[in-house]
Amino acid sequence: MTKEKFDAIVVGAGMSGNAAAYAMASRGLKVLQLERGEYPGSKNVQGAIMYANMLEAIIPDFRNDAPLERHLVEQRFWIMDDTSHTGMHYRSDDFNEVTPNRYTIIRAQFDKWLSRKVCEAGGTVLCETTATGLEWDSAGKAIGVRTDRAGDVVLADVVVLAEGVNGLLGTRAGLREMPKSKNVALAVKELHFLPEEVIAERFGLTGDEGCVIEAGGTISRGMAGLGFLYTNKESISLGIGCLISNFAETMERPYALLDAFKRHPSIQPLIAGSEVKEYAAHLIPEGGFNAIPRLCGNGWVVVGDAAQLNNAVHREGSNLAMASGRMAGEAISVIKSRGGVMDKASLSLYKTMLDKSFVVEDLSKQKDMPSLLHTNSPNFFTTYPQLISHAAQNFVRVDGTPKIEREIATTAAFLRARSRWGLVSDAVRLASAWR
Repeated sequence: MTKEKFDAIVVGAGMSGNAAAYAMASRGLKVLQLERGEYPGSKNVQGAIMYANMLEAIIPDFRNDAPLERHLVEQRFWIMDDTSHTGMHYRSDDFNEVTPNRYTIIRAQFDKWLSRKVCEAGGTVLCETTATGLEWDSAGKAIGVRTDRAGDVVLADVVVLAEGVNGLLGTRAGLREMPKSKNVALAVKELHFLPEEVIAERFGLTGDEGCVIEAGGTISRGMAGLGFLYTNKESISLGIGCLISNFAETMERPYALLDAFKRHPSIQPLIAGSEVKEYAAHLIPEGGFNAIPRLCGNGWVVVGDAAQLNNAVHREGSNLAMASGRMAGEAISVIKSRGGVMDKASLSLYKTMLDKSFVVEDLSKQKDMPSLLHTNSPNFFTTYPQLISHAAQNFVRVDGTPKIEREIATTAAFLRARSRWGLVSDAVRLASAWR
C-alpha cells in the first residue's frame, strides 16, 4: 500500500463514490478511491435507470462512450392483483430527443466505465481493498483509513464515505446508527436475455427506444414493495423489492416473491423464452428525509445510499447518488482551493449545497410518505389493488347481469373498505403527505 498522503480518500466505487472522485480528480486533487470488489461494479450485476442531467453535470459528453442500453420513451404503472393488472402508461416521441433524459444501464458495465473516467482524470482506483476503519488524530479529526492490506493506514485530508446503505465504516466509527430494518428494502433481480428484435416487438420499440414497467399490489403479499421491469438492448432486468422489516415479520422468501412475480400472467408473456444469466440482491434506503444521518464532520462526509439519499416515492436513487457525490467533491475542491482545513465547519459547505438542491427539497416535501405507505401496507398493497381490479372487471364484463347491479356491487365493496380499512382516512393522509 502506498505511503503517500492524499487530498481525499473515497470509500466505494458506486454512483456516488465515482461522482465524488471524478469531481475532485478533474479539479486537480490527489484522490484515492478504494473498492472492495474485484473491479468497480463487480457487486452491481443488476440493471438500473440512469438520469442524464445528473451525469451531464459531471461529464457533459458522457454519451460519446458511456455503456448505455436504451433511452426510455415509455413508462408504465401497474396496480396488480393475482390475475390482472390495472394500469396507465405514458409514451412520448418527445423522449426521442437528441439528448435523451433517461437510460437503462447495466451497473456492472456502467460503474466500470465511470471509474475509468476517474482514472483518466488523474485519480487512483484501488480494487480488492476494504477500508476497515477510520484513522483519527488526537483532536478527533478523521485523517485517513485503515485497510485489510496488512493493516496499512492511508492518510488524507478528508474521507468520503460512499460505502452504500449497509456500509460498516461509518457505523463502526459512530458517525451514524445502523440503518433500521424499516428504513431499508431488499430488492432481488434477475437478468433475462432475449434477442434485441424480440424485445423490440414485445414492447413496441424501435432502435434504442426503451420501456419501463413499475408495479405494486398483491405481488408483494401485503408488504410495502414494488416490482419492476427494465428493457435493455438484449436483456430484461426483472425484480421486486420489499422492506426488510416486512420480510422479517412475514418470513417470506425474497426469491419466492420474485418467482411468483415473473409467473404472473401479465409478466410471463413478456419474458417467455428468455435465458436467465444473472441473479442479484441489493439493499436500498427507503427511510426518506427523516432517516438522513449526519452528512459531515471533522474530516469526513457521507454521500449516496450511505446518506439514505433515495427518493422511494419517485423511484429515484442513482441521480441523488451522483448529485450528492458531485456536490461533496465540489465542496471539498472549493475548501482545498481556499487553503481551508477539512473540519466540520468548512465541510458544512457540502450540506449547504445539498440542502439547496432538488435532492433535499424533494425528500423534505414528502417526508411523511414512506411511513404512511409502510404503516398501512396491507391496505395499499392488497386491499386497494383488489378493489380496483374488482371495479374494472365489473365495468367491462358483459354477461347479462344488469349494469345497475354491478354498479351497486362495486359501490358496496368500496363502502365496506371505507368503514373497515379506513379508505377515506388513507386518502386524506396520502394527499397530506404528498405536498
